[in-house]
Amino acid sequence: MEIKVVISDPKTGKSYQRIVKDADAKRFVGLKIGDKVRGEIINLAGYEFEITGGSDYAGFPMRKDVPGTLRKRILAVSGIGFRKIGKGIKQRKTVAGNTIHEKTSQVNLKILKSGTTPLGEEKPKEAEK
Repeated sequence: MEIKVVISDPKTGKSYQRIVKDADAKRFVGLKIGDKVRGEIINLAGYEFEITGGSDYAGFPMRKDVPGTLRKRILAVSGIGFRKIGKGIKQRKTVAGNTIHEKTSQVNLKILKSGTTPLGEEKPKEAEK
């Protein structure tokens, strides 16, 4: 199991990506949008995050007002997964539920409390020749 984690920093306006695999990724299963997460889950000691959204393996966005893990076709006026056409027009859209499960491919996090190590100063691994 592999989950891409996108971490946004509201203070600087920057975003950072990490890939979380296997045992660390399974710690996210069962959490919902709006839950608080400690940074130790993704090896960032001292950080505290809030889950703000995500998407499943087929790219459907998670929506806070849709309970569970299944996809549902909702009648949307505005919000996540909806591009407004005109005033008062409703559309039926497919969205994923608000709970993270095994087939969730991306989770969006917002930093609530910063830790000691800055996120942007990590050096990428160089290819061995």
